[in-house]
Amino acid sequence: MMSPYTSPLAFLLLLLSSVTPQSHDNAATVALEALSLARNRASTATAAFADDASVPLQAWADCLQLYDYAAGRVRRLITGAGYGSNDARTLLSAASTAHRTCITGLREAGGLTAHAEREGVEVARRLEDALAAVPTSENLYNSTAKREVFRSWQGSVNKADVVVAQDGSGDFKTINAAVALLNRRKEGGRRVVIHVKAGVYRENVLIGGWLRNLVFVGDGIDKTIVTSNRSFHDGHTTIRSATFGVWADGFWAKDMTFENTAGAARQQAVALLAASDQAIFHRCSFKGYQDTLFTHSLRQFYRDCEIHGTVDFIFGNAAAVIQNCDLFIRTPLPRQANTVIAQGRDSPLQNTGISIHASRVRPSPEFEKVKDRFESYLGRPWRRYSRTVVMKTELDGMISSEGWKAWEGGFAPDTLYYAEYLNTGKGAATARRVNWRGFHLIADRREATTYSVENFIQGRAWIPESGVPFWPGV
Repeated sequence: MMSPYTSPLAFLLLLLSSVTPQSHDNAATVALEALSLARNRASTATAAFADDASVPLQAWADCLQLYDYAAGRVRRLITGAGYGSNDARTLLSAASTAHRTCITGLREAGGLTAHAEREGVEVARRLEDALAAVPTSENLYNSTAKREVFRSWQGSVNKADVVVAQDGSGDFKTINAAVALLNRRKEGGRRVVIHVKAGVYRENVLIGGWLRNLVFVGDGIDKTIVTSNRSFHDGHTTIRSATFGVWADGFWAKDMTFENTAGAARQQAVALLAASDQAIFHRCSFKGYQDTLFTHSLRQFYRDCEIHGTVDFIFGNAAAVIQNCDLFIRTPLPRQANTVIAQGRDSPLQNTGISIHASRVRPSPEFEKVKDRFESYLGRPWRRYSRTVVMKTELDGMISSEGWKAWEGGFAPDTLYYAEYLNTGKGAATARRVNWRGFHLIADRREATTYSVENFIQGRAWIPESGVPFWPGV
């Protein structure tokens, strides 16, 4: 079989490397060209592996999707009007995250050669150049992007456009059948409400990037359940393990449970993957073990939710605020440590991170009985510039006195940004916290507000239209 690494991509990237961007638009254009070339590489590789059902084929197919996603974000920035600096940095951070996800997936699948890795470094450099060219002042770039205003989902069950019900009382019996209809209609602009009635829906759902502004409304946590059991251990990439994957902007979900039942021993097993800008999850539950909630990229808000897991069960590189939520640590494997958050920021120029605000970190009922036998930490750095802030949150005494765990090899303690602010509970004592240069105890409220809904994800501009309650400050 012909190697998928024999095309002239490396030569073309070498030509690109001779271009010195003079402005943000030029830098973004060069980054888009690099992404387009990488997308062609993924397409060639996918075709080369067409007769191979292996994980490397899945990983290359993931890359094809990821580069389409990344190129779409950068193209929107170049051709769109009215994007502010925060919007520009958000779109470019998402493109960079997609590229990194591709490279990570290939490495995990055993499909990353040294040649492909070198090409990946050049693509990453072009995206970094584009990020560096974004003005730091909002006023120096275009004005804030125009926001479309939609009806809120208050009373949306009575106004549902589509009803899913297992008992046949709705339009469809499965969620995927409803999504297929929307795909055929080419929905992707107006706000469409899908009411998913109570039931256990055993399916893997993918919301493609063209299906913008969908609203999923269930009948309540543990009443409307979407569940599956895919895992990395069983031959799926991390992305493909997701029970529910969202790649479309403006996605809202309310009163639903998203679950992956693969179990603690099956490694990565995602319940929900969100790569959606201005996504809102209200009164939802996310249940899994390792890698439960994949906050992949862009701006996301979680309010009044439950998140269950063991290892890195909230991870990714979105700018996400998790507010007034319950984070339940479950029983891990023997001799395994629990880590709540593994944030994936890999550049100081990215405006990403995870902010936990006014929430509760506690043991699940079954873990309560054995929690003293295990080490449990708030998080660990997935990438070099990992950023996580925990504010005004109640921490159970199971949280280790060090608070935070080093990644294998001990990298990133000087470059990450981890911070705590006015937390409470037996696990909130900071006297024995890690002695890392990148760890901070925030004393100034003004510094803490950097990670608020209003400032970190610009939530005051887009959350109110949903009717979901939120606290804009800290």
